Amino acid sequence: MVCPYGLSMELPPHEGSVLSVVDMHTGGEPLRIILSGYPEVKGEGVLSKRRYVRENLDYLRRVLMFEPRGHYDMYGALIVESEIPEADLGVLFMHNEGYSTMCGHAVIALGRFAVDYKLVQEPRSPETQVNIHCPCGLVKAFVEYSNGKTGGVRFHSVPAFAFATDVIVAVPGHDEVTVDISYGGAFYAFVRAERFGLDINKSKTRDLVDAATAVTNSVKSQVKLHHPTSEDLAFLYGTILTDGKDAYSQEPTANMCVFADAQVDRSPTGSGVTARVALQYHKGLIQLNQTRTFQSGATGSLFTGKAVQVLGLSPISFHASQSLFGSFQLSFVSLTQWYLKCMICLVILMLISG
Repeated sequence: MVCPYGLSMELPPHEGSVLSVVDMHTGGEPLRIILSGYPEVKGEGVLSKRRYVRENLDYLRRVLMFEPRGHYDMYGALIVESEIPEADLGVLFMHNEGYSTMCGHAVIALGRFAVDYKLVQEPRSPETQVNIHCPCGLVKAFVEYSNGKTGGVRFHSVPAFAFATDVIVAVPGHDEVTVDISYGGAFYAFVRAERFGLDINKSKTRDLVDAATAVTNSVKSQVKLHHPTSEDLAFLYGTILTDGKDAYSQEPTANMCVFADAQVDRSPTGSGVTARVALQYHKGLIQLNQTRTFQSGATGSLFTGKAVQVLGLSPISFHASQSLFGSFQLSFVSLTQWYLKCMICLVILMLISG
């Protein structure tokens, strides 16, 4: 398709820096992958780079995540160098509040991105492995590849574990609430939506968000978390409300993740499902290599997951397929005055704004 007015795709003269990104999504959850335009990200490792951008470059997170370029529930991934030789790329995750340590939906998108944009030079059929160094550790993604095209993605996560079960916390407006806490690259609190008189699939999103946020705030103030390898990972990322169907079944079980500053995940939540599988295994509700299907209460999109090995901690193999659709290339330019120019050509979307 060619614009009938012959508009140029070149950027107009400008004084601001250019941030180039690619927008993708997994199961409805967005991912803005930052290609270029960031200043040098200093640090010897991915975790130290995470600390550096949080302390020195956070204004760029706000530029890319918030309106007018983003929105309240935008999610981002900044590609960085990894200190691990076998990693194909390192990544820092960002959202409306700050920086995460793990994101499964982003790993799925990044797997396809790495193959489509040739970060992996020689893709193989029927599946190409992409090693992604996340702040929580090395995650191995496996991308379907056939006839030059990418497809579904699965990944082996970092070791996951149940941190505590049947923890009683005082939640304002709800008296005492019993929660489970589990880790899947990030820590989550889990509680049944029915505890608040809510239904994952039918209740208003605002009511679900308010309940989950109240739990998150209470757990943060009342429970001290610990991670066996790094205290940088020892923080509660959010609360996942579930339909309570944790015993094994071939039918999907629904959940909704509310993380960061009351941000709603449109997907079933990759790291959250990883943590939930670890919790179900810990409780004896599922066995090794027993696959469960998880449904997003927000969009109905599906992920599958299973526990594959016990190491004292329990690594999770997480699968998702056919959950990605078109990607978009964008460039953002900071100008002294607001200026918006949109041009669409095939699947390329360029936004210029200040």
